[in-house]
Amino acid sequence: MSSIDRRSFLGALALLGCSRRDQAVAEPPAPVAKALPEMPEAGAEPMPRGQVGTQTWTFEGGGRAVVVQPTWIKAGERLPLLIALHGRGEALKGPELGAMGWPKDYALLRAIARLCAPPITPPDLENFVDEKRLAETNRDLAARPWKGLVVLCPYLPDVDLRKPAKIREYGDYLLKSVLPRASRELPIVASPAAIGIDGVSLGGAVALRVGLGAPEAFGAVGTLQAAIGEDQVAELTELAKTARAKNPALALRLLTSKEDYFHNAITKTSAAWRAAGIEHDFADVPGPHDYPFNRGPGAIEMLLWHDRKLARA
Repeated sequence: MSSIDRRSFLGALALLGCSRRDQAVAEPPAPVAKALPEMPEAGAEPMPRGQVGTQTWTFEGGGRAVVVQPTWIKAGERLPLLIALHGRGEALKGPELGAMGWPKDYALLRAIARLCAPPITPPDLENFVDEKRLAETNRDLAARPWKGLVVLCPYLPDVDLRKPAKIREYGDYLLKSVLPRASRELPIVASPAAIGIDGVSLGGAVALRVGLGAPEAFGAVGTLQAAIGEDQVAELTELAKTARAKNPALALRLLTSKEDYFHNAITKTSAAWRAAGIEHDFADVPGPHDYPFNRGPGAIEMLLWHDRKLARA
């Protein structure tokens, strides 16, 4: 494939907001967790670290979200909140199945259990391993145990990434319907500095747009293999510059992988941000743009980064 053809191919993928695998895989492999435990009753004794409960929320207009909440916290304890957005494969499944992207299809529950019982091993990463990074991760976890997050996994429709109005509409839904309910019903820290947003592929692109568009509402904005195009680098740089001016404490991260279809666009966006003086974290890890990556490096990287960046009081 020529360089011109490759650029055109990547541009088409960015336009669709998905990878070829997102389109082709109708049924991902069965998750490690065969059943999701329900949320414990109020006042129940804390469970062992690593165990979580779940509940499903519905919203007016057909919206749906799954809450993944640690059950080991003490009465009155509050945790940071992470909004985790799935990829296009789950968007095409509809709200009921799509909202299960992170909890089920991407093995988020397994990732939480493993972060609570380090060391992380190559099988935990689906064998997509950078030995140096794995050693650093385990040293970090030994020095600072993973404390835990409440993870809120809303269904993300198959929005057109080239139509900003649709992304703004979805962002308004998160900010005006989902987050207010989370503040009322979940044991979370009542501060924007304790709220993060992240996502993979389609979800990564939407998390980036929503987070940069409402920087005062978040403490951290991360992405995994965000479905962005090289022609969007300048625009995303201006958005990040404006967001950081409004919220100087906003943590930012771009993560790609060696076989990610959006590798070039994400790498160039990071370089542009650094040239513009926009401090952020950047990671380029092993793995493809596919379900095994989400279940391995994707879930663990996302949970660990937000655990380190979000406020706890």
